[in-house]
Amino acid sequence: MRAFVRATLEDSGFADVTEAANGFEALRLLPRERYDLVVTDINMPDIHGLELLSFMRKSDVHATTPVIIVSTENAQRDRERGMALGANAYLTKPFDPEALRETARRVVEARRAEESGAGPGRVDK
Repeated sequence: MRAFVRATLEDSGFADVTEAANGFEALRLLPRERYDLVVTDINMPDIHGLELLSFMRKSDVHATTPVIIVSTENAQRDRERGMALGANAYLTKPFDPEALRETARRVVEARRAEESGAGPGRVDK
């Protein structure tokens, strides 16, 4: 799945994609730089994606970093919990590459618009 996500993002113009094999590795990598986007699964070894998301939203550096959750968990309560913790989008596996491309583009552009003062959720064209 990581290779699929990486290839999809690179094909979409994300030039520097960093992978983490598990939640602890992601936590180790996050303080090293600002990321334009984080894609996480809910079910990961050691800590799950919702814990990672919660940590990010408490961080000064990553509080507003766009996060896309990808998961086999399709229950409405899982989706609601992820969104309540601050996810920007939730994709259920399996998903096609175009869904990831479009979602990644949308959430990154929305963050940039918000940072430029265009307002939350607004994407200027």
